Amino acid sequence: MKSPNFVFIMADDHAVNAISAYGSSLINTKHIDRLASDGMCFTHCYTTNSLCAPSRAAILTGTYNHVNGVYTLKTKLSSMFPNFVKHLQRAGYSTGIIGKWHLGDDKSSEPSGFDHFDVLLGQGDYHDSAFNLNGKLTNSTGYVTDVITTKSVQWLETRDVSKPFFLMINHKAPHREWENHPKYDNEFQDNIRLPDTFNDNYDNRAKAASAAKIRIREDLKYDDLGLIQPEGGVEVGQPIKPGSRERKIPDLKDSNVITLIDKKTGEKFEFSDPEHLAEFKYQRYIKRYLRTVLSLDESVGNILNYLDEMGLARDTVVVYTSDQGFFLGEHGWFDKRFIYEESFQMPLIIRYPEKINGGGVCSDIVSNVDFAPTLLDIAGLPSPSYMQGRSFLKLLMGETPPNWEQIAYHRYWMHKDLQHNVYAHYGVRDQRYKLIYWYSEGLGIPGAIDEAEPPEWEFFDCVEDPLELINCYGDSRYSDEVSRMRALLDAKMSEIGDVPRH
Repeated sequence: MKSPNFVFIMADDHAVNAISAYGSSLINTKHIDRLASDGMCFTHCYTTNSLCAPSRAAILTGTYNHVNGVYTLKTKLSSMFPNFVKHLQRAGYSTGIIGKWHLGDDKSSEPSGFDHFDVLLGQGDYHDSAFNLNGKLTNSTGYVTDVITTKSVQWLETRDVSKPFFLMINHKAPHREWENHPKYDNEFQDNIRLPDTFNDNYDNRAKAASAAKIRIREDLKYDDLGLIQPEGGVEVGQPIKPGSRERKIPDLKDSNVITLIDKKTGEKFEFSDPEHLAEFKYQRYIKRYLRTVLSLDESVGNILNYLDEMGLARDTVVVYTSDQGFFLGEHGWFDKRFIYEESFQMPLIIRYPEKINGGGVCSDIVSNVDFAPTLLDIAGLPSPSYMQGRSFLKLLMGETPPNWEQIAYHRYWMHKDLQHNVYAHYGVRDQRYKLIYWYSEGLGIPGAIDEAEPPEWEFFDCVEDPLELINCYGDSRYSDEVSRMRALLDAKMSEIGDVPRH
């Protein structure tokens, strides 16, 4: 039997609410939608840690972060650690990775298992970004999404055609600071409706919700919105973290009038009303984010077209995903990190014309730690014993095994980092309920702050309260379900070897 090829496309911070195949009315992602119509769309796919590097480590290794050691943005993935691409390489695959790596830039943490790597340094830049090409520093010219796409096609054209291939295309977009290609400057001219929870006051929630510094009203910086940062000190905005030259755009609690200037056009915007300023920030944010997604969608279309033109489409598994979700103004937030749904849920679309019927929708729960064993299974390779995920190949075939565990586990370790102030927590979600424990300690983890907060529990009924506005942990009506979910949490942590703090 011929081994399938793989093209694995991963965005950075792409929320399902910015993909029309998931029902979004914000944007038309026609090329990503094409994947969904030809393949299967997963509606309950979750990340094990809603943060770039830890999620990428889980995807590559099929292990949770307490095993692979990538807890936060300040930890790296050792090049000696096993990953699923190494197993594909050993089985005779040509392997390549283009784009964002974000698991360490030195020799000890550079991509391993790949015959060819051409990856951004750190986060990379939206324009003229530097790359690490097989250990050599190179520079690029152009918009980063286009550059990554061109490099990917070039690798496909020069690969060893006698072997099956695995290509990982990791985009920077739509990561902060959301710089779009100039050709999309005039898209989304009409104002976009504010999310229903934009003015959330965080009542009936754990303290962590109100403490987080990811509010559109207060925590966006000038560069985030393409605005000129004036010279000066705290009068022009608070630093985003101690010692930083980047400053947040102040709100009108600190000033009676504020004038903001567009970087590109020089247009001036003056505000004296706090609500008008807050809506202005939201409109600038969401439109910049969506414009970067347009280039991302275009890139997906170019890759799909190439596979069609080369006669590779039928034998190639194409995966589209993101390292985690993202808040698009829900609860007044941008960013991720939380186990709350908009951050926790990942897009996952898989096309394989040889085996998967088009237009399928899977509502079973899967996790990013399941990707590695699944891709190996599709390739006809066994799942190594070190992997903690499980293959969902049968789900792709339209069959839900009777013993399929409908539960997702999440743990965020980077307690109270100086910029975002999100508390450390872990929890589980099943098809209806979500249980969260805010242990709120740094535990000496790199990047976390050793400044503990009182622990708290949260419990949400995701059917009756899909916006997660009411913490029902102390509600007697849910006492049986809380006990059941606590037992599930204990069992999951025991299974994967994570040490509880509750």
